[in-house]
Amino acid sequence: MKLNYKRTFFVGLAFLSICAFWQMYDNIIPLILQQTFHLNETLTGAIMAADNVLAVFLLPLLGSLSDKVDTKWGKRTPFIVVGTALAVAFMMLLPVADRRANLALFVGSLFFLLIAMGLYRSPAVALMPDLTPKPLRSQANAVINLMGAVGGVYTLILISLLLKGGEKPDYMPVFLGVALLMAAAVILLVLTVREKKLAALVAKENEEEEAAGGKAQEQIQETAADTVSELAPGVKKSLTMILVSIFLWFTAYNAVTTAFSRYATTVWKLEGGGFANCLMVATVAAIISYIPIGFISARFGRKKTILGGLVLMLISYFAAIFFTQYHPAINIGFALIGMGWAAVSVNSLPMVVEMCSSGDVGKYTGLYYTFSMSAQIFTPILSGAFLQYVSYRTLFPYACVFTVAAMVTMSMVRHGDNRPKVKENILENFDVED
Repeated sequence: MKLNYKRTFFVGLAFLSICAFWQMYDNIIPLILQQTFHLNETLTGAIMAADNVLAVFLLPLLGSLSDKVDTKWGKRTPFIVVGTALAVAFMMLLPVADRRANLALFVGSLFFLLIAMGLYRSPAVALMPDLTPKPLRSQANAVINLMGAVGGVYTLILISLLLKGGEKPDYMPVFLGVALLMAAAVILLVLTVREKKLAALVAKENEEEEAAGGKAQEQIQETAADTVSELAPGVKKSLTMILVSIFLWFTAYNAVTTAFSRYATTVWKLEGGGFANCLMVATVAAIISYIPIGFISARFGRKKTILGGLVLMLISYFAAIFFTQYHPAINIGFALIGMGWAAVSVNSLPMVVEMCSSGDVGKYTGLYYTFSMSAQIFTPILSGAFLQYVSYRTLFPYACVFTVAAMVTMSMVRHGDNRPKVKENILENFDVED
């Protein structure tokens, strides 16, 4: 059985468009809120956290709803098409509101834009498993993640090339470039992927695969169902510590990613879209790192690899404190951040899942996302308050404090570690969780 790369590429177009959008959202929206509407840091942080608050409610609801829908276009495609169309429409109102300095139009459009994105985010992610046979999903997810990275880099290139300096940047070209990509990606998806037909085909392949397993497969399923049990006290403590660690390192990392565009323009005096180059370095470094990190994890174990990644990020955050203006050496630090974050993201969810029984995987995956998303709701507000009431120069010390705290709690984890096998297919090293 071989992965259909062409089909997977077209399926991944929806995720590419989503990642292109969020890269723009994280970097451009805070600048508009402050430069055009002169909102303070705390209020800006609260607005930037709104997408995660909505996600907590919308993503499970819309994902479940798309499971139950049955149309001639399939389960997920209607959500993807309608969600993208609405998102593009509301998104293009934002630069209009920015030009007119109309706060009510901007906030209203942003609210409905986030709902539109929530409308198709879960269905878009669910499309790949629907259209990929079970044994090939890891490889397929790797392709999807790489396409998501391409979408993010595309937006950063747009920002770098189209966002000019000056007192009042014109964000319309960037918004238009992202909107065109989103529309083109989804149109191409609809033209090339016949969801209902392919889903039926894949469902048949999965049934045949399971039937081929015979009784052995049934025994595995029965064992999985019977192994739901209470965790031992030591394992519970380790689970608690790694979940706290996840909250802490997301608190540090998300504070930097959310505030960086403002920090770079205010403290380092980078003009226009210059800040996007640093983020591109981090993104590309992360992509390049996934394969060597797979080998490092297999050699030293997941816990040591995560701690090593946190050390790289701490060094970079600490070094950034001493730069009072932009210097090309800063890019070395961002490369280390990208490498460190890749080491953390590749290994953290597998460690959580390793501690649970087979029948509890969904439950513990949910815990992982609860702690990571809670941090992304909490940190834009808290870090924003520090930026507003103390100084912009608190951003990297703030990240250092929470990264050190994550290292301390992570060092207390005694269970869930292992040395994963080196992936047979190099592409599978890109099968990571966000």
